[in-house]
Order: sequence, then C-alpha cells, then structure tokens
Amino acid sequence: MKRRENLTMAVIGARDQRALLGLAGVQKYRVIDEGQNTAESVLEALETFLKDASVAVIVLPEVWAEHVQDLIRSRREKKQYSPVIITVPSGYRAAAMDVKAFYEAYTKQLIGFNIEI
Repeated sequence: MKRRENLTMAVIGARDQRALLGLAGVQKYRVIDEGQNTAESVLEALETFLKDASVAVIVLPEVWAEHVQDLIRSRREKKQYSPVIITVPSGYRAAAMDVKAFYEAYTKQLIGFNIEI
C-alpha cells in the first residue's frame, strides 16, 4: 500500500499549464510542445508516470487525452484507478464550454454518480 505522504501529482501539458500548476507546488511534469509527434510524446509521458509509484494523480489536457483514450479506457475497464488520471479543459476552449457540466459528467463517468457542490 502506498503511503500518503510520499504521493505526488504529475502534469502532462504545455508550458503555461506546467507554469501554473508549478506555482501550486506540482513538481513532476512533462512539457509537450504541439507538433507532429504530440500523440507519441503524450503516450510516452503517461506511461512513464503510470510506472512511477510515487505518482497518485496525473493531470492531462482534455484535447491530449484523445491521444491516449484507449489506454485510459483499458485501465478503467480493468478497474486500475491508481494513479488517477484527470483530464482538464484545454486552453481557450474552456471559456466556450460549461466547465461545471464537464466535471459533473466526468465525475459520473469515473465513480458512477454525481456529486453536488
């Protein structure tokens, strides 16, 4: 069993996402620049963090989650929830979407029911 005080959060994202979450204290991260190898880079980073026993939560931009959707789906089907993979709205797209509805649907998908806040 993992000890709570040794667990960390990891971020896979662009430079601005890394900078913002770095201000919040996140120390494990992988910066990925958009380009022709984005899908491969995201998959490689995710696999690296999944193997790291100290990582409890992995934060991944929603648009990049599409690159690793098969891996995420496979882990959920096998009920492998540790570390938890959280997708977050990406960039300027977040302003055009209902973020509350996004997280309500995401929570329902992840745990099977809604949580009202």
